Amino acid sequence: MPASIRFGLERLIADPALRRPLAGRRIALLAHPASVTRELTHSIDALAALPDLRVTAAFGPQHGLRGDKQDNMVESADFVDPAHGIPVFSLYGEVRRPSAAMMDTFDVLLVDLQDLGCRIYTFITTLRYVLEEAAKHGKTVWVLDRPNPAGRPVEGTLLRAGWESFVGAGALPMRHGLTMGELARWFVATLRLDVDCAVIPMDGWQPAAAPGYGWPLGARSWINPSPNAPNLSMARCYAGTVMLEGTTLSEGRGTTRPLELFGAPDLDARALIAEMRRLAPHWLQGCVLRECWFEPTFHKHAGRLCRGVQLHVEDPAHYDHAAFRPWRLQALAFKAIRALHPGYPLWREFAYEYEFDRLPIDLINGSPLLREWVDDAAAVPADLDAPARADEAAWDETRRPFLLYS
Repeated sequence: MPASIRFGLERLIADPALRRPLAGRRIALLAHPASVTRELTHSIDALAALPDLRVTAAFGPQHGLRGDKQDNMVESADFVDPAHGIPVFSLYGEVRRPSAAMMDTFDVLLVDLQDLGCRIYTFITTLRYVLEEAAKHGKTVWVLDRPNPAGRPVEGTLLRAGWESFVGAGALPMRHGLTMGELARWFVATLRLDVDCAVIPMDGWQPAAAPGYGWPLGARSWINPSPNAPNLSMARCYAGTVMLEGTTLSEGRGTTRPLELFGAPDLDARALIAEMRRLAPHWLQGCVLRECWFEPTFHKHAGRLCRGVQLHVEDPAHYDHAAFRPWRLQALAFKAIRALHPGYPLWREFAYEYEFDRLPIDLINGSPLLREWVDDAAAVPADLDAPARADEAAWDETRRPFLLYS
């Protein structure tokens, strides 16, 4: 990945001609803590410093503009930015969609959000909602594009009709392989939105380039887009490990490696890894699994010693970007637990992202398909692989017209 890569935000700041259409218009910004320049200046400060732009409002998604909320369903409040004196509206508080009053505060919304390349990451849903509201209110949206750190690979079944939610914005696979700008183009086309939407693409992004494979490793600092997204390894694992949120297993929240490991006090990790290798060794390619112990300081199993498994995807000698399939790997771990302990209380029942009537694991996967496969003692890996492969091939064709980068 070349050091000369420029994100959409940086191109907008560097090129007065690019931002000329914004002259005289009221500008709002949708951003979070990772919305920074290469010099690590936050986009709200960088844009407000431009004499030809008038920033009149800002919006924060889940976890807030400043990333101050640790867990799901912990809401952020509206506030006035102390440095710029503008209102900052929460899109994860009293509302998920901007209200008419919020929409009245701007003419053009700049979206500058670092995504993780996974359907369940709620910034995707927020992008859909602001595009829909912009269409209703006659507003303009510019997406300042950023890398997909999980790269181009596609994995997982497509979200089924009727399973849309705040963690399922549309018929995407779990690992979608698009940038936010490309997703915006897909939303506009798929939802048939009559909206003035533009993408400021990156310069120099090469999603197939080693060693970052999507993230410009060595050229950019990693800033957490949400509190439990601390590094590139997490981003690579997330399309699988996010499913742990719908289980009784710890996903590592309350440790220094959240969503890169999983476990529980009563889990025999060594037996689990052996069973996974017996069931589907080809689903474990591209990474190394290591038995580990950890004690979460908060969240599930807080203060209890857990025995678990860590996914290692950093060492180039072991990590194969094209072969690594985190969604299948995590599904296989669930299947292995069922094989070893058929009655294990695996699925967690609780309110998940304001959905009270459906199991979280089903909301996360966009259908009951994966859970039913895990719970069916007669089902084999090929029974999950077949529908996943069909959906992945279909999505690879669907997304093709919306790609901005080779």
